[in-house]
Amino acid sequence: MDYSQWKELLKSSRSSRGYDENCKVSRTELEQMVDCARYTPSTMNLQPLRYRLVHEAQEVETLQSLTKWAGALKELHLPREGHRPPAFILICHDTHIAAATPGFLRDVGIVSQTILLSAKVMGLGGCALGAFSEEEVGRALNLPEHVKPMLVLAIGKPDETIVLKEAQAGEKITYYRDENDVHYVPKRKLEDVLL
Repeated sequence: MDYSQWKELLKSSRSSRGYDENCKVSRTELEQMVDCARYTPSTMNLQPLRYRLVHEAQEVETLQSLTKWAGALKELHLPREGHRPPAFILICHDTHIAAATPGFLRDVGIVSQTILLSAKVMGLGGCALGAFSEEEVGRALNLPEHVKPMLVLAIGKPDETIVLKEAQAGEKITYYRDENDVHYVPKRKLEDVLL
């Protein structure tokens, strides 16, 4: 894969907030994504992250009810009925391996991006969700006390149109949707992010 192909992969891997519920995601597919993630760098190579795969209908519904989506578009109540993800990967921190530190938050970012890019290569997509109650999710999924939920990744086949656009000077960078439900994501220009 050359640079331009890699860049296109990155640009096409968007946070999807609408999915084709008829396209199920198997446990095997979720395991393959986590298998890729386990090769990523880890702070001091401690590898304290653990993954809870959620793909059975009842657990998916439970976890969906405990997450909040699209904070900038609260009035839309995304994902819409009939367009919810068929699976989730819950990234957790095992405090028996290492106490929680900011360094492991970096690990969560690295593995989540790896999982989402793996999903894209597999013809799927996802969305990272941080708006949930750690305690409620832990109880609902019967996690041991020492396993702390850090990030929820929705996984499925995207069923929406997402458009990246260059943010103009002074333009807000909050994502938005138009009257046709097309999701727009303004991105700062390269010259605006370089110091």
